[in-house]
Parts: sequence; structure tokens; C-alpha cells
Amino acid sequence: MSKTRLIAGAMSGTSADGVDVVIGRIEGSGLNLSACVVGHHHRAYPKDLAAWIVKLREDGHTTLGEMAELAREISLVYAAAINEAMMAAHLSASDLTAIAAHGQTLFHSPPATIQWIDPALLAAETGCAVISDFRRADCAAGGQGAPLVPFADFVLFRHAQKNRVLLNIGGIANLTYLPAVAKMEEVIALDTGPGNCISDWLCRRFRPNGPPYDDGGAMALRGKIIEQVVKRVLNGPFFKKAAPRSTDGPHMIEAFRDGFDSALGDHKIENLLATACAITVGAIKFSMQQLPKQPDELIVSGGGTKNQAIMGGVKDSAGSCRVLLTDDLGIASASKEALAFAMLGVATLDGTPANVVSATGAYRAVVLGQITPKP
Repeated sequence: MSKTRLIAGAMSGTSADGVDVVIGRIEGSGLNLSACVVGHHHRAYPKDLAAWIVKLREDGHTTLGEMAELAREISLVYAAAINEAMMAAHLSASDLTAIAAHGQTLFHSPPATIQWIDPALLAAETGCAVISDFRRADCAAGGQGAPLVPFADFVLFRHAQKNRVLLNIGGIANLTYLPAVAKMEEVIALDTGPGNCISDWLCRRFRPNGPPYDDGGAMALRGKIIEQVVKRVLNGPFFKKAAPRSTDGPHMIEAFRDGFDSALGDHKIENLLATACAITVGAIKFSMQQLPKQPDELIVSGGGTKNQAIMGGVKDSAGSCRVLLTDDLGIASASKEALAFAMLGVATLDGTPANVVSATGAYRAVVLGQITPKP
């Protein structure tokens, strides 16, 4: 008889805007899983906590005491978000098999990586077992520790006739290539480069009193692309690497800054934002051109789907490929990554290796995550 489990997948992306929680109903085991979203909830980080995370990620300066306190503050937001998600879905801790919590990425430069959370505190605050620290086992096996979502992409979206690419545009953009009738070892996945991270950084720097993002990409759409900067950045070493590859926001922001001969303040913010979006789109286009076959469908998710400058560029560069959102296939864009971590949590509980070695570069498949028991 097929197992049915309720798992709360919880994650906070590199944009550090807050915690997304998906309560997923997951049936089956191994690679024979099906999943649906029971409920989705987002809880924003308090402004001071978000600013703390962003500053630490950008300059790397802290103390041991601050690191300990930061783990506590992040974990309490995770706990509040999960408890609110359970309440909204009319569920209690006893209804959940476990929580799969990604934690807040503070640093990622493989094999070193930090996804910061206190799983024992999260377990105590929610009354649930917690699965966390998903990246380290892959890094220990020689992998990049990212991307990890290809496991869920393979399980949920592979198709018998269609070649598909799953593109997630968060702080960083990443894609998963699923050839028709794909086997796990045929999956290709990689970070293409920046998603929203450069645009968000520009908004924080030049509009400190405004929202820390370009709402809908409206400012970028009014700007003029600085073409020589786009070319210079996309000729950088990261974008020439073959898969598997992964990166982090601070590296992409540094590459953007290095692309200018003049001070950023000499340019209009609209032009800087237009240029940042063009780099995101150019990196996605180049990565797709390196695939063995061009996809029949490009299925997009993540916060970047709201940025019309990015999405317009993605659609323009897709050619004859049909561009969809995951929403069109029954999974809300904002829910996809948290649902993926719920599925990774099930794999951990079942002892199923869930790193896609062709995506991470690990030399063996491994079971991901560490389990903190229910209090």
C-alpha cells in the first residue's frame, strides 16, 4: 500500500525576504512519488533581520555571538511561519510526519556552504521532527551541494514525449533539463547565473527608503541596457564553466560591479536595472544553448516570474519553445521550491539518495539531510 505523508517544506531563498512554507501531501517512496500542495504560507523576515542577513552575506563580517543569535532569530521566524501554515490548513503538529527546513544560505562556495538554522529550536517550537542541512552530504561526496531541486523536477515534471527545461528564477537562476523519457543520470542541471540578486542589490543601494526590489521590473523596462557591460560580465569565468556549476548572490554582484569602468553612481538606476536583467536573461539563454537538445517546453517558477523585464527577455529568447509557468501545470510558482524540499525530506526519511550526481558533480549518490527527532 502506498505511503501518504504530510511534510512541511520550509525555505528562505538567497534574496532573504522571508520564509516560504508548503505543506505537501506526498504519496509513495523512492522515485515513485506524487505530491500536491495542501497549503502555502509566506512570512516575511522582520526588516532588521533581513538587513542583518543581507549585510552579513555581502561583507562576511560578524562575531561568534552574532552567529549564534542569528541562528536563533532565523529559526524563530521559520517556526512562526510553519505554525501559521499549520493553523491555516487546520492541522496540528501530530498531523505532520516532519518538517524539511532548508535554512538561510549565508555562504556558498563549494565545498564550503552554510545554510543557517537551529533545527533543535525549530523542533521545540513546532513540536515536529526536523530534517535540515541538505547540502553537506553532497559536498562531502565531492559535489557542489547545489542545485538540489532537480530531484523534485525529475519526479514531478519528466514527460514521455517532451523535452523540458524547468527554470527557477530566484536570487540565483537555475535550470533542470529533462529529456523525454529521462533517466535520472540523463538529467542536466546548473545555476545559470544571477536571477534577481543584482536587481535587488541595486534597489537596496540606490533606493534605501524604497522597496528592496524592482516591482514588476517596471524601472528596468524604462531603462536602456548598457551592452558593453552585459558582454563583459557574460564573458567572465563563471559563465564559461561547464555543468555542474553553482554560485551565490555576492559572487554575481561582484561580477556585475567588475563589469563597469566607471562608478555605478554615474548611471541612472533604470539603466543599471535594465542591464542587470539583460545579464540574467543572457546567462539563461547561453545555458540553454549548451543543452544537448532544445526543449519543447520551458517551465518557469520563482520570484523572477513577476519581473516583466526578465520574463519578456526569456520569452523573446525562447524561440519556438513554449514558455509556461509551473502554475499552468498545477503547482504555484511561489510553492515549487518549498514543495521540492518537502520531497527531499521524504527521501531522507526513506533513505533514498536524492542528489542528482550529474547536476551536483558528486562522485556518488547520497542520502541528504540530518534528522532532529520530534521533542
